[in-house]
Amino acid sequence: MDNFFQKIKFIFKDASLRKKIFFILFILAVFRIGAVLPIPGVDPVRLQAFMSGNQFFGLLNVFSGGALSNLSVVMLGVGPYITASIIMQLLTMMFPRLKEMYQEEGESGRQKFNQLSRYLTIPLAFVQGFALLALLERQGILSGLTLFDRLVNVIIVTAGAVFLMWLGELISEHGIGNGISLMIFAGIVAGIPNVIQQTLIGFDMSQLPMYLGFLVVAFFIIAGVVVITEGQRPIPISYAKRIRGNRVYGGTSTYLPLRVNQAGVIPIIFALSILLFPQMLTSMLSGIGNPTFQSILNGFNDFFNNPWFYALFYFVLVFLFTYFYTAVTFDPEAISKNLQKSGAFIPGIRPGRPTAEFISKILTRITLVGAIFLGLIAVLPLGMRAITGMVSLTIGGTALLIVVSVVLDTIKQIKSQMVMREYE
Repeated sequence: MDNFFQKIKFIFKDASLRKKIFFILFILAVFRIGAVLPIPGVDPVRLQAFMSGNQFFGLLNVFSGGALSNLSVVMLGVGPYITASIIMQLLTMMFPRLKEMYQEEGESGRQKFNQLSRYLTIPLAFVQGFALLALLERQGILSGLTLFDRLVNVIIVTAGAVFLMWLGELISEHGIGNGISLMIFAGIVAGIPNVIQQTLIGFDMSQLPMYLGFLVVAFFIIAGVVVITEGQRPIPISYAKRIRGNRVYGGTSTYLPLRVNQAGVIPIIFALSILLFPQMLTSMLSGIGNPTFQSILNGFNDFFNNPWFYALFYFVLVFLFTYFYTAVTFDPEAISKNLQKSGAFIPGIRPGRPTAEFISKILTRITLVGAIFLGLIAVLPLGMRAITGMVSLTIGGTALLIVVSVVLDTIKQIKSQMVMREYE
Protein backbone atom coordinates (compact mmCIF):
# COMPACT_ATOMS: atom_id res chain seq x y z
CA MET A 1 0.00 0.00 0.00
CA ASP A 2 2.89 2.35 0.81
CA ASN A 3 4.39 1.59 -2.59
CA PHE A 4 1.07 2.49 -4.24
CA PHE A 5 0.91 5.89 -2.54
CA GLN A 6 4.55 6.52 -3.40
CA LYS A 7 3.76 5.94 -7.09
CA ILE A 8 0.77 8.29 -6.90
CA LYS A 9 2.98 10.90 -5.25
CA PHE A 10 5.64 10.41 -7.93
CA ILE A 11 3.05 10.86 -10.73
CA PHE A 12 1.87 14.21 -9.43
CA LYS A 13 5.38 15.29 -8.46
CA ASP A 14 6.68 14.82 -12.00
CA ALA A 15 5.80 17.96 -14.00
CA SER A 16 5.49 16.19 -17.36
CA LEU A 17 3.20 13.41 -16.09
CA ARG A 18 1.11 15.89 -14.12
CA LYS A 19 0.69 18.06 -17.21
CA LYS A 20 -0.43 15.08 -19.32
CA ILE A 21 -2.99 13.94 -16.73
CA PHE A 22 -4.53 17.39 -16.35
CA PHE A 23 -4.61 17.76 -20.14
CA ILE A 24 -6.60 14.50 -20.40
CA LEU A 25 -9.03 15.65 -17.70
CA PHE A 26 -9.54 18.96 -19.52
CA ILE A 27 -10.30 17.24 -22.85
CA LEU A 28 -12.70 14.81 -21.17
CA ALA A 29 -14.47 17.74 -19.48
CA VAL A 30 -14.94 19.38 -22.91
CA PHE A 31 -16.36 16.09 -24.21
CA ARG A 32 -18.85 15.84 -21.32
CA ILE A 33 -20.00 19.43 -21.89
CA GLY A 34 -20.70 18.60 -25.53
CA ALA A 35 -22.61 15.46 -24.48
CA VAL A 36 -25.30 17.53 -22.71
CA LEU A 37 -25.87 20.13 -25.47
CA PRO A 38 -28.93 18.89 -27.45
CA ILE A 39 -29.62 19.56 -31.11
CA PRO A 40 -32.73 21.67 -31.97
CA GLY A 41 -36.24 20.17 -32.02
CA VAL A 42 -35.85 17.34 -29.47
CA ASP A 43 -38.87 16.06 -27.49
CA PRO A 44 -37.19 14.91 -24.23
CA VAL A 45 -40.21 12.90 -22.98
CA ARG A 46 -40.49 10.78 -26.12
CA LEU A 47 -36.72 10.44 -26.29
CA GLN A 48 -36.54 9.02 -22.76
CA ALA A 49 -39.40 6.59 -23.47
CA PHE A 50 -37.76 5.43 -26.70
CA MET A 51 -34.31 4.91 -25.14
CA SER A 52 -35.69 3.02 -22.13
CA GLY A 53 -37.73 0.70 -24.36
CA ASN A 54 -35.04 -0.08 -26.93
CA GLN A 55 -32.20 -2.24 -25.61
CA PHE A 56 -30.16 -1.93 -28.80
CA PHE A 57 -30.06 1.87 -28.74
CA GLY A 58 -29.28 1.66 -25.05
CA LEU A 59 -26.22 -0.40 -25.94
CA LEU A 60 -25.34 1.99 -28.76
CA ASN A 61 -25.59 4.82 -26.25
CA VAL A 62 -22.63 3.28 -24.41
CA PHE A 63 -20.31 3.93 -27.37
CA SER A 64 -21.51 7.52 -27.69
CA GLY A 65 -20.60 8.15 -24.05
CA GLY A 66 -24.24 8.81 -23.11
CA ALA A 67 -24.53 11.57 -25.74
CA LEU A 68 -27.15 9.65 -27.73
CA SER A 69 -29.58 9.63 -24.79
CA ASN A 70 -29.53 13.46 -24.89
CA LEU A 71 -29.44 13.74 -28.71
CA SER A 72 -26.50 16.05 -28.17
CA VAL A 73 -24.28 17.66 -30.77
CA VAL A 74 -21.81 14.77 -30.28
CA MET A 75 -24.51 12.08 -30.35
CA LEU A 76 -22.61 9.94 -32.87
CA GLY A 77 -19.65 9.69 -30.50
CA VAL A 78 -16.49 8.20 -31.96
CA GLY A 79 -18.47 5.51 -33.81
CA PRO A 80 -17.88 6.91 -37.33
CA TYR A 81 -14.11 7.11 -36.75
CA ILE A 82 -14.01 3.54 -35.41
CA THR A 83 -16.07 2.34 -38.39
CA ALA A 84 -13.72 4.17 -40.77
CA SER A 85 -10.71 2.52 -39.10
CA ILE A 86 -12.33 -0.91 -39.43
CA ILE A 87 -13.11 -0.33 -43.13
CA MET A 88 -9.54 0.76 -43.77
CA GLN A 89 -8.25 -2.37 -42.05
CA LEU A 90 -10.50 -4.51 -44.24
CA LEU A 91 -9.35 -2.71 -47.39
CA THR A 92 -5.78 -3.80 -46.67
CA MET A 93 -6.87 -7.31 -47.70
CA MET A 94 -8.04 -6.04 -51.09
CA PHE A 95 -5.37 -3.45 -51.90
CA PRO A 96 -1.72 -4.47 -51.42
CA ARG A 97 -0.62 -0.82 -51.46
CA LEU A 98 -2.64 -0.10 -48.32
CA LYS A 99 -1.26 -3.21 -46.63
CA GLU A 100 2.28 -2.14 -47.51
CA MET A 101 1.58 1.36 -46.20
CA TYR A 102 0.21 0.07 -42.88
CA GLN A 103 2.64 -2.79 -42.14
CA GLU A 104 5.91 -2.06 -43.94
CA GLU A 105 6.43 1.70 -44.19
CA GLY A 106 6.86 2.30 -40.48
CA GLU A 107 5.56 5.33 -38.62
CA SER A 108 5.20 7.55 -41.72
CA GLY A 109 3.10 4.89 -43.44
CA ARG A 110 0.81 4.56 -40.43
CA GLN A 111 0.35 8.33 -40.33
CA LYS A 112 -0.77 8.32 -43.97
CA PHE A 113 -3.06 5.36 -43.25
CA ASN A 114 -4.62 7.14 -40.24
CA GLN A 115 -5.08 10.29 -42.33
CA LEU A 116 -7.12 8.30 -44.86
CA SER A 117 -9.22 6.98 -41.96
CA ARG A 118 -9.92 10.55 -40.85
CA TYR A 119 -11.02 11.56 -44.36
CA LEU A 120 -13.35 8.54 -44.51
CA THR A 121 -14.86 9.47 -41.15
CA ILE A 122 -16.57 12.59 -42.57
CA PRO A 123 -18.86 10.91 -45.16
CA LEU A 124 -19.56 8.03 -42.77
CA ALA A 125 -20.60 10.47 -40.04
CA PHE A 126 -22.86 12.33 -42.50
CA VAL A 127 -24.62 9.14 -43.67
CA GLN A 128 -24.94 7.71 -40.16
CA GLY A 129 -26.22 11.02 -38.78
CA PHE A 130 -28.79 11.37 -41.57
CA ALA A 131 -30.10 7.81 -41.09
CA LEU A 132 -30.24 8.08 -37.30
CA LEU A 133 -32.03 11.45 -37.32
CA ALA A 134 -34.51 10.20 -39.94
CA LEU A 135 -35.28 7.18 -37.75
CA LEU A 136 -35.79 9.35 -34.65
CA GLU A 137 -38.00 11.76 -36.60
CA ARG A 138 -40.28 8.87 -37.61
CA GLN A 139 -40.56 7.98 -33.92
CA GLY A 140 -41.81 11.51 -33.18
CA ILE A 141 -38.75 12.41 -31.11
CA LEU A 142 -37.85 15.20 -33.54
CA SER A 143 -40.79 17.27 -34.73
CA GLY A 144 -41.60 20.52 -36.51
CA LEU A 145 -38.43 20.50 -38.59
CA THR A 146 -38.11 22.01 -42.04
CA LEU A 147 -35.77 20.65 -44.73
CA PHE A 148 -33.24 23.32 -43.76
CA ASP A 149 -33.48 22.32 -40.08
CA ARG A 150 -32.84 18.67 -40.98
CA LEU A 151 -29.79 19.59 -43.02
CA VAL A 152 -28.46 21.79 -40.19
CA ASN A 153 -28.90 18.96 -37.67
CA VAL A 154 -27.03 16.50 -39.90
CA ILE A 155 -24.18 18.98 -40.35
CA ILE A 156 -24.09 19.61 -36.58
CA VAL A 157 -23.82 15.93 -35.61
CA THR A 158 -21.26 15.32 -38.40
CA ALA A 159 -19.15 18.20 -37.08
CA GLY A 160 -19.57 16.81 -33.56
CA ALA A 161 -18.20 13.42 -34.64
CA VAL A 162 -15.21 15.05 -36.34
CA PHE A 163 -14.65 17.23 -33.25
CA LEU A 164 -14.55 14.15 -30.98
CA MET A 165 -12.16 12.45 -33.39
CA TRP A 166 -9.87 15.48 -33.10
CA LEU A 167 -10.10 15.46 -29.30
CA GLY A 168 -9.21 11.78 -29.24
CA GLU A 169 -6.19 12.41 -31.46
CA LEU A 170 -5.07 15.21 -29.12
CA ILE A 171 -5.19 12.85 -26.13
CA SER A 172 -3.20 10.19 -28.01
CA GLU A 173 -0.58 12.76 -29.05
CA HIS A 174 -0.21 14.87 -25.90
CA GLY A 175 -1.66 12.67 -23.16
CA ILE A 176 -1.35 9.07 -21.99
CA GLY A 177 -2.95 6.05 -23.65
CA ASN A 178 -5.39 5.80 -26.54
CA GLY A 179 -7.58 8.91 -26.79
CA ILE A 180 -10.57 7.23 -28.48
CA SER A 181 -10.71 4.47 -25.85
CA LEU A 182 -10.40 7.00 -23.02
CA MET A 183 -13.35 9.01 -24.36
CA ILE A 184 -15.56 5.90 -24.53
CA PHE A 185 -14.35 5.04 -21.02
CA ALA A 186 -15.29 8.51 -19.75
CA GLY A 187 -18.79 8.19 -21.20
CA ILE A 188 -19.32 4.81 -19.51
CA VAL A 189 -18.05 6.02 -16.13
CA ALA A 190 -20.23 9.15 -16.39
CA GLY A 191 -23.33 6.92 -16.52
CA ILE A 192 -22.49 5.01 -13.32
CA PRO A 193 -24.03 7.58 -10.89
CA ASN A 194 -27.33 7.40 -12.81
CA VAL A 195 -27.35 3.59 -12.57
CA ILE A 196 -26.66 3.74 -8.81
CA GLN A 197 -29.44 6.28 -8.38
CA GLN A 198 -31.96 4.08 -10.24
CA THR A 199 -30.92 1.09 -8.13
CA LEU A 200 -31.35 2.98 -4.85
CA ILE A 201 -34.76 4.36 -5.89
CA GLY A 202 -36.09 0.87 -6.61
CA PHE A 203 -34.32 -0.78 -3.64
CA ASP A 204 -36.37 -3.39 -1.78
CA MET A 205 -35.10 -5.25 1.29
CA SER A 206 -36.81 -8.46 0.12
CA GLN A 207 -34.49 -8.45 -2.90
CA LEU A 208 -31.31 -8.05 -0.83
CA PRO A 209 -30.07 -11.62 -1.63
CA MET A 210 -30.38 -10.82 -5.35
CA TYR A 211 -28.31 -7.66 -4.93
CA LEU A 212 -25.64 -9.56 -2.99
CA GLY A 213 -25.61 -12.30 -5.62
CA PHE A 214 -25.23 -9.63 -8.27
CA LEU A 215 -22.14 -8.23 -6.53
CA VAL A 216 -20.58 -11.71 -6.32
CA VAL A 217 -21.28 -12.40 -10.01
CA ALA A 218 -19.93 -8.96 -10.95
CA PHE A 219 -16.69 -9.67 -9.06
CA PHE A 220 -16.10 -12.96 -10.90
CA ILE A 221 -16.99 -11.41 -14.25
CA ILE A 222 -14.47 -8.59 -13.72
CA ALA A 223 -11.84 -11.15 -12.70
CA GLY A 224 -12.61 -13.18 -15.85
CA VAL A 225 -12.36 -10.09 -18.05
CA VAL A 226 -8.95 -9.26 -16.55
CA VAL A 227 -7.67 -12.83 -17.03
CA ILE A 228 -8.80 -13.08 -20.66
CA THR A 229 -7.65 -9.55 -21.52
CA GLU A 230 -4.17 -10.20 -20.11
CA GLY A 231 -4.02 -13.85 -21.24
CA GLN A 232 -1.19 -14.77 -23.63
CA ARG A 233 0.17 -17.90 -25.28
CA PRO A 234 3.97 -17.54 -25.45
CA ILE A 235 5.75 -19.24 -28.38
CA PRO A 236 9.47 -19.86 -27.66
CA ILE A 237 11.87 -18.14 -30.07
CA SER A 238 15.60 -18.86 -30.37
CA TYR A 239 18.26 -16.88 -32.25
CA ALA A 240 21.02 -18.67 -34.15
CA LYS A 241 24.62 -18.02 -33.11
CA ARG A 242 26.68 -15.89 -35.46
CA ILE A 243 30.47 -15.57 -35.30
CA ARG A 244 32.01 -12.35 -36.54
CA GLY A 245 35.73 -12.11 -35.95
CA ASN A 246 36.38 -13.15 -32.38
CA ARG A 247 32.85 -12.36 -31.17
CA VAL A 248 29.76 -14.55 -30.97
CA TYR A 249 26.37 -12.93 -31.57
CA GLY A 250 22.92 -14.39 -30.96
CA GLY A 251 22.25 -17.67 -29.22
CA THR A 252 19.64 -16.07 -26.96
CA SER A 253 16.08 -17.21 -26.37
CA THR A 254 12.87 -15.22 -26.01
CA TYR A 255 9.20 -15.74 -26.81
CA LEU A 256 6.50 -14.45 -29.14
CA PRO A 257 3.34 -13.54 -27.12
CA LEU A 258 0.01 -14.33 -28.80
CA ARG A 259 -2.89 -12.71 -26.99
CA VAL A 260 -6.05 -14.72 -26.32
CA ASN A 261 -8.18 -11.69 -27.11
CA GLN A 262 -6.24 -10.47 -30.13
CA ALA A 263 -9.10 -8.37 -31.56
CA GLY A 264 -10.10 -6.38 -28.45
CA VAL A 265 -13.63 -4.92 -28.59
CA ILE A 266 -13.53 -4.26 -32.36
CA PRO A 267 -15.67 -7.34 -33.26
CA ILE A 268 -18.40 -6.16 -30.87
CA ILE A 269 -18.41 -2.69 -32.41
CA PHE A 270 -18.49 -4.16 -35.92
CA ALA A 271 -21.38 -6.49 -34.98
CA LEU A 272 -23.30 -3.52 -33.56
CA SER A 273 -22.88 -1.68 -36.85
CA ILE A 274 -24.27 -4.66 -38.76
CA LEU A 275 -27.22 -4.97 -36.36
CA LEU A 276 -27.94 -1.25 -36.54
CA PHE A 277 -28.24 -1.11 -40.34
CA PRO A 278 -31.36 -3.33 -40.85
CA GLN A 279 -33.16 -1.68 -37.92
CA MET A 280 -32.55 1.77 -39.37
CA LEU A 281 -33.57 0.54 -42.82
CA THR A 282 -36.86 -0.97 -41.64
CA SER A 283 -37.72 2.18 -39.69
CA MET A 284 -37.02 4.43 -42.69
CA LEU A 285 -39.05 2.23 -45.08
CA SER A 286 -41.99 1.70 -42.71
CA GLY A 287 -44.05 4.34 -44.57
CA ILE A 288 -44.31 2.24 -47.74
CA GLY A 289 -47.89 0.97 -48.10
CA ASN A 290 -47.20 -2.24 -50.07
CA PRO A 291 -48.69 -5.20 -48.06
CA THR A 292 -45.98 -7.67 -49.15
CA PHE A 293 -43.23 -5.23 -48.29
CA GLN A 294 -44.85 -4.48 -44.94
CA SER A 295 -45.02 -8.19 -44.08
CA ILE A 296 -41.28 -8.48 -44.77
CA LEU A 297 -40.57 -5.47 -42.57
CA ASN A 298 -42.76 -6.92 -39.80
CA GLY A 299 -40.78 -10.16 -40.01
CA PHE A 300 -37.53 -8.21 -39.53
CA ASN A 301 -39.02 -6.32 -36.57
CA ASP A 302 -40.31 -9.53 -34.96
CA PHE A 303 -36.85 -11.07 -35.31
CA PHE A 304 -35.05 -8.15 -33.68
CA ASN A 305 -37.69 -7.82 -30.95
CA ASN A 306 -37.27 -11.48 -29.95
CA PRO A 307 -34.56 -11.40 -27.26
CA TRP A 308 -33.43 -15.01 -27.82
CA PHE A 309 -33.00 -14.78 -31.59
CA TYR A 310 -31.44 -11.35 -31.20
CA ALA A 311 -28.92 -12.61 -28.63
CA LEU A 312 -28.06 -15.69 -30.72
CA PHE A 313 -27.53 -13.61 -33.89
CA TYR A 314 -25.46 -11.09 -31.95
CA PHE A 315 -23.28 -13.88 -30.48
CA VAL A 316 -22.69 -15.47 -33.91
CA LEU A 317 -21.74 -12.11 -35.47
CA VAL A 318 -19.24 -11.32 -32.69
CA PHE A 319 -17.78 -14.84 -32.94
CA LEU A 320 -17.26 -14.63 -36.72
CA PHE A 321 -15.92 -11.06 -36.67
CA THR A 322 -13.37 -12.02 -34.00
CA TYR A 323 -11.81 -14.56 -36.36
CA PHE A 324 -12.15 -12.20 -39.31
CA TYR A 325 -10.51 -9.20 -37.62
CA THR A 326 -7.73 -11.36 -36.16
CA ALA A 327 -6.97 -12.67 -39.67
CA VAL A 328 -6.86 -9.09 -40.98
CA THR A 329 -4.57 -7.63 -38.32
CA PHE A 330 -2.26 -10.58 -37.60
CA ASP A 331 -0.36 -12.12 -40.52
CA PRO A 332 1.55 -15.35 -39.65
CA GLU A 333 3.34 -15.21 -43.03
CA ALA A 334 4.79 -11.77 -42.24
CA ILE A 335 5.81 -12.90 -38.74
CA SER A 336 7.54 -15.95 -40.20
CA LYS A 337 9.46 -13.84 -42.75
CA ASN A 338 10.57 -11.35 -40.07
CA LEU A 339 11.81 -14.17 -37.83
CA GLN A 340 13.74 -15.74 -40.71
CA LYS A 341 15.34 -12.41 -41.68
CA SER A 342 16.53 -11.81 -38.12
CA GLY A 343 17.99 -15.30 -37.79
CA ALA A 344 15.32 -16.48 -35.34
CA PHE A 345 13.39 -19.75 -35.33
CA ILE A 346 10.91 -21.74 -33.27
CA PRO A 347 12.65 -24.79 -31.74
CA GLY A 348 11.56 -27.96 -33.56
CA ILE A 349 9.90 -26.03 -36.42
CA ARG A 350 11.59 -25.36 -39.76
CA PRO A 351 11.80 -21.69 -40.86
CA GLY A 352 9.58 -20.36 -43.61
CA ARG A 353 6.17 -21.80 -44.40
CA PRO A 354 6.17 -24.48 -41.61
CA THR A 355 6.69 -21.68 -39.06
CA ALA A 356 3.77 -19.68 -40.52
CA GLU A 357 1.53 -22.78 -40.42
CA PHE A 358 2.54 -23.51 -36.81
CA ILE A 359 1.78 -19.94 -35.68
CA SER A 360 -1.52 -19.95 -37.62
CA LYS A 361 -2.55 -23.25 -35.97
CA ILE A 362 -1.92 -21.93 -32.46
CA LEU A 363 -3.60 -18.61 -33.28
CA THR A 364 -6.73 -20.40 -34.52
CA ARG A 365 -6.98 -22.39 -31.28
CA ILE A 366 -6.56 -19.50 -28.86
CA THR A 367 -8.81 -17.24 -30.95
CA LEU A 368 -11.60 -19.78 -30.36
CA VAL A 369 -11.40 -19.00 -26.64
CA GLY A 370 -11.28 -15.25 -27.32
CA ALA A 371 -14.22 -15.41 -29.76
CA ILE A 372 -16.44 -17.34 -27.33
CA PHE A 373 -15.45 -14.96 -24.55
CA LEU A 374 -16.31 -11.86 -26.60
CA GLY A 375 -19.62 -13.37 -27.68
CA LEU A 376 -20.60 -14.15 -24.09
CA ILE A 377 -19.56 -10.68 -22.96
CA ALA A 378 -21.69 -9.14 -25.74
CA VAL A 379 -24.88 -11.01 -24.79
CA LEU A 380 -24.23 -10.77 -21.03
CA PRO A 381 -26.54 -7.73 -20.50
CA LEU A 382 -29.43 -9.58 -22.15
CA GLY A 383 -28.87 -12.63 -19.96
CA MET A 384 -28.66 -10.63 -16.73
CA ARG A 385 -31.82 -8.74 -17.61
CA ALA A 386 -33.66 -12.03 -18.27
CA ILE A 387 -32.46 -13.57 -14.98
CA THR A 388 -32.97 -10.61 -12.63
CA GLY A 389 -35.76 -8.80 -14.46
CA MET A 390 -34.13 -5.53 -13.46
CA VAL A 391 -32.68 -3.10 -15.96
CA SER A 392 -30.67 -1.30 -13.28
CA LEU A 393 -28.81 -4.51 -12.36
CA THR A 394 -27.77 -5.31 -15.90
CA ILE A 395 -24.02 -5.86 -16.14
CA GLY A 396 -22.99 -4.13 -19.32
CA GLY A 397 -20.55 -6.73 -20.61
CA THR A 398 -19.25 -4.61 -23.47
CA ALA A 399 -18.94 -1.56 -21.24
CA LEU A 400 -17.18 -3.68 -18.61
CA LEU A 401 -14.73 -5.02 -21.17
CA ILE A 402 -13.92 -1.51 -22.39
CA VAL A 403 -13.47 -0.16 -18.86
CA VAL A 404 -11.15 -2.98 -17.78
CA SER A 405 -9.13 -2.85 -21.02
CA VAL A 406 -8.69 0.93 -20.85
CA VAL A 407 -7.72 0.86 -17.16
CA LEU A 408 -5.14 -1.89 -17.72
CA ASP A 409 -3.70 -0.14 -20.79
CA THR A 410 -3.54 3.24 -19.03
CA ILE A 411 -1.80 1.71 -16.01
CA LYS A 412 0.80 0.14 -18.32
CA GLN A 413 1.34 3.46 -20.08
CA ILE A 414 1.81 5.29 -16.78
CA LYS A 415 4.22 2.62 -15.51
CA SER A 416 6.31 2.86 -18.67
CA GLN A 417 6.44 6.65 -18.27
CA MET A 418 7.51 6.25 -14.65
CA VAL A 419 10.23 3.74 -15.53
CA MET A 420 11.56 6.11 -18.18
CA ARG A 421 11.61 9.03 -15.72
CA GLU A 422 13.35 6.94 -13.03
CA TYR A 423 15.92 5.72 -15.56
CA GLU A 424 16.69 9.29 -16.58
